[in-house]
Amino acid sequence: MLDDPQEWSAFSRPVDGRVACWESSVVFEGMHCAACALTIEEALRRVPGVLSADVSAASHRGRIVWSDQAVKPSGWMQAAAQAGYPALPANDAFANERRRLETRQALWRLGVAGMCMMQVMMYAWPAYIAEPGDLSSESAQLLRWASWVLSMPVLLFSCAPFFGNALRDLRHRRVSMDLPVALGMLITFVVSSLGTFEPTGIFGKEVYFDSFTMFVFFLLTGRWLELRLRDRTAGALEALMNRLPDSVERRGADGAFERVAVRRLGAGDVIRVLPGEAFPADGLILEGATLADESLLTGESRPLPRSAGSAVIAGSHNLSAAVLVQVEHTGADTRFAQIVALMESASTSKPQLAQLADRFAKPFLLFVLVAASGAGAYWWAHDPGHALMVAVAVLIVTCPCALSLATPAAMLASAGALARQGVLVRRLQALESLAAVDAVVFDKTGTLTRDAFSLAGIRTREGVSAEQALAMAAALARHSLHPVSRALAAAGEGGASGIGLWQAEEVQETAGQGVSGRLLAVGGRGAGVAARLGSARFCGVTQPASDALQACLSDAQGWLATFSLDENLRHDARTTVAALQASGVKVYLLSGDVSESVARIARQTGIDQARGHCTPQDKLVFLRELQAQGRKVAMVGDGLNDGPVLAGAHVSFAFGRAVPLAQAQSDFVVLGDRLGAVAQTFLRARRTFRVVCQNLAWAALYNAVCVPLAVVGWLPAWLAGLGMAFSSLFVVLNALRLAATISPLESL
Repeated sequence: MLDDPQEWSAFSRPVDGRVACWESSVVFEGMHCAACALTIEEALRRVPGVLSADVSAASHRGRIVWSDQAVKPSGWMQAAAQAGYPALPANDAFANERRRLETRQALWRLGVAGMCMMQVMMYAWPAYIAEPGDLSSESAQLLRWASWVLSMPVLLFSCAPFFGNALRDLRHRRVSMDLPVALGMLITFVVSSLGTFEPTGIFGKEVYFDSFTMFVFFLLTGRWLELRLRDRTAGALEALMNRLPDSVERRGADGAFERVAVRRLGAGDVIRVLPGEAFPADGLILEGATLADESLLTGESRPLPRSAGSAVIAGSHNLSAAVLVQVEHTGADTRFAQIVALMESASTSKPQLAQLADRFAKPFLLFVLVAASGAGAYWWAHDPGHALMVAVAVLIVTCPCALSLATPAAMLASAGALARQGVLVRRLQALESLAAVDAVVFDKTGTLTRDAFSLAGIRTREGVSAEQALAMAAALARHSLHPVSRALAAAGEGGASGIGLWQAEEVQETAGQGVSGRLLAVGGRGAGVAARLGSARFCGVTQPASDALQACLSDAQGWLATFSLDENLRHDARTTVAALQASGVKVYLLSGDVSESVARIARQTGIDQARGHCTPQDKLVFLRELQAQGRKVAMVGDGLNDGPVLAGAHVSFAFGRAVPLAQAQSDFVVLGDRLGAVAQTFLRARRTFRVVCQNLAWAALYNAVCVPLAVVGWLPAWLAGLGMAFSSLFVVLNALRLAATISPLESL
């Protein structure tokens, strides 16, 4: 079914600039560690037509780029399934149900292991406390047989996932975390069974059914808690990405409503959205009034009133009443789809520390097998039964899970928390880089100041009316997304008639400077007028003597008009700058506007170093100078005309609601109007890096202490299982603090 091109849009999107290439987002089942992620990547990359494959061990999500001329989705999905990891579309309607089923099965296995463990411990207790002669050999043997019977359900049911994954690894001649664990379980049960069947044999001195059931119980407890906690870390991103409903009520030709799949919607359809449902597409309300939650898409935390004639956006929630909506945009054309694309990119990206841990995962597992064999061989002459249990302890305790989860668990927890607060993370690596930043460069227009300006005045040369100049400027401004251009275009809407109406052709935008093109009077004839709109330098005219924000219009005869605009500082600009400076960060202001206007904004925000008249190239040169001094630099711009500077910084923020998400190449995209989100993200990145360091230190300390204890025989198998489970839980719980707590400075 997934080979039908009509279904591809549900989990894939075309790759810009590459013919017949698609990028798919899928979720893999059966993953438990970094070695699993590497195995899936290797299996997918061997499929002809798969151009790249990136899989995250923490989120269990994968990003696959493939060519539809060489392979279909079923081809690479079958390759993943044959490797033992079935793939599902990331937004599959049954994905949540399958996850709930997986959780229930894990809970059943845990319950069986727990019940049997308690009974086995009860039967093992007399052997531990009995004095010589208190317990007859017949009674001791009976207790062993009872323990063997109660251990069978644990072996056959509770341990089934470990054995299944281990057999899969052996068939494919590879190693994952489950192989040493399954070996440890099997060896313990076999040794104990031999001791039960032949009490006088070499393994008859002692049985270990209590250790076997205990470490199985501890391992399953750890895995089940990890599963639940992952839904609160990596699952936070998934919850935000899966906000669209599976179906919606659509009005038919006869006026009746029928429930259809969301992907069947098209522009012009009329749908009924009930209270509690998410809007499945962008559209206009035809009937009814309600409150909408748009926090994810606009950063606005308060419910917003929406009535007839109001626009609603896909992914927002209808909170209070049923409304009729006429669909305008669906699928990839919605802003929600662009946000999901950014989140999917973040959930499959791998920070450098995580990549380093992944590279060591498989060699570490091979080391575990060698160390266990060596420890068993060393102790064999002393006591074969004890030797095998030492080997089991080494197999169980040396777990790379904590090491492989240390970085991505913390990064994904922070990315999920930031997404809920209106900051989208494009690359998890950027959180690492941001933690080291000691200099922040702000753009002025649309960043420190609001991106909605109002036209305050117009000066024109003799013979040109203000209305005509505004109409000419608006014709050029409509081809630009710069805040000044949007203000002029809005002011010129519905301008004067007749010769005052103009249209622009051959328009070109020079980033950070202005737009140029040829203006033609609507209904007129001739070659048109070559005109420029932007800074005085760009228009080739004299700079106006004013510190206000101004834009100039010129033609072949020279200066034609000057437009003065009112700009207001964002309410949280000063507190944001103060918070960054209090954290030891040097703050700079660079702008293409006149120096007087830039200096005024710098004084109002408390920025010591500011420069005006900067072209994008000037900003890039200044950035390189800071980097040459050894500074780690973050750039905060509007994402529209700061492309080279954003790309040149160590970390970049695209700020403002007007950012075209599909084109923004920054590391972070800030939705809404809260400049404080920049300081909040910076402080959270530092906390994230501290948590990552704590996790890595714990994982290293745990293995450094427990492995020698297991090798010398001082760590029993049940305690090794407890330690392994606790080590992974510590890492995930520590990372979960990032999703649950907010520092005072982060509440800007």
